[in-house]
Amino acid sequence: MSTPARIVILGGGFAGATTALELERLLRRRNDVEIMLLDNENFFTFTPLLPEVPSGSIQAQHIVFPLRALLRKTVVRQAQVLGVDIETKTVTARHCRACADYSVEFDHLVLALGSVPSFFNLSGLEQHALTMKSLADATTLHAHLIDKLEHAELEPDEHARREILTFVVAGGGFAGVETLAEVNDFVRGAGRYYPRIQQSDIRMVLVHSGDRILPEVSPALSEYALKKLRSRGIEARLETRLAEFNGRRVLLNDGDEIPTRTLVWTAGTSPSPLLDKIKVPRLKSGKVEVNATMEVNGRPGVWALGDIAAIPDAACGSTCPPTAQHALRQGKRLARNIVASLEGGKLRPFAYKPLGLLAGLGRRAAVAEILGLRFSGFFAWWLWRTIYLMKLPSLERKIRVALDWTLDLFFPRDMVYLRSLHAVQTPGAPPAASEEKSLASKRLDIV
Repeated sequence: MSTPARIVILGGGFAGATTALELERLLRRRNDVEIMLLDNENFFTFTPLLPEVPSGSIQAQHIVFPLRALLRKTVVRQAQVLGVDIETKTVTARHCRACADYSVEFDHLVLALGSVPSFFNLSGLEQHALTMKSLADATTLHAHLIDKLEHAELEPDEHARREILTFVVAGGGFAGVETLAEVNDFVRGAGRYYPRIQQSDIRMVLVHSGDRILPEVSPALSEYALKKLRSRGIEARLETRLAEFNGRRVLLNDGDEIPTRTLVWTAGTSPSPLLDKIKVPRLKSGKVEVNATMEVNGRPGVWALGDIAAIPDAACGSTCPPTAQHALRQGKRLARNIVASLEGGKLRPFAYKPLGLLAGLGRRAAVAEILGLRFSGFFAWWLWRTIYLMKLPSLERKIRVALDWTLDLFFPRDMVYLRSLHAVQTPGAPPAASEEKSLASKRLDIV
């Protein structure tokens, strides 16, 4: 009996999980092909709803789904990938540092490793800034916000209290805008529980290098979003770059300083550093060179998609942006191309024209572009929630998130700070952002 052909997928995000799901569907009647997926987490995260976790609008566990439950016919291994040998077609991995290394041979390899925050070598950012790329980041930020409220309530000095309650987000794209909108709602709404905190003590600042926020949407919707944020007390510093952050102050490129204990960095990403251990051709941006079928140039049987790949898009004539909707379609097309390769069929290029864009602005407001139509305000917010609810991967998660949103309409958001899960400050010592991001820093190489 011949050994089954093995397809190994590295990464369980939108791109990797979708590829595995589509392969399962296409190969459901074949026993001569094995699908294996390796990821450092054993769950898939629905990242478009990640900004609602720090605000307590959604429970963290409700936007993740176990990969073993999602992928019924795929061999799922929670593992840290150590390296890939393209010549011998072997992946080396281990479950954890205390575990022995093991090897997995492959006939086809799919690189869906995703991206990590890029701090552009700016002083202090990697040590002190918080990020919003993973579930650990979101839960860490939630705890950080509550910790700052608790500190501010006990702080007798007015200037120090304002410094503690100043929150800066760098990056005016979807992640930055949605995160700051949710943080603003949460912190201002929580003030009712902290009698010494006044609304005037709270300061929210968005720093963006471009001349308008949400540059992916139309100028009219971008202007609406900016006005909405400013009407809710958020300062927007456009055409401004961040120069450094030392844990106590943000320095901007125009010389201004913002005293703060909180900086959330959403202004840049780079491909997974694991690519440095894999011999594949890459562009100056660090992305993998692939052709329109998503096969790596000069590496037969090796494929790449998602954030790490520079995929030519036949529909728009440029490379694909790193969005979830593109990753979903790339995963389906790649699965069909792999099956075609196994069967000696014709590979087809990736082509996709986005159906629309959605961005939440907090407190029942959003902007949306759907099939060329533009919406803003409450109706856009309703569309935003409805569409994302439909795209959640299971009925169970749909019900749980719908219940979270329903309860959020009638009850205050969760204010519990599970201190034992986070770094404990020494009494009297100034809070250190690097300690508060301890959970977020516990990443393995595959992220």
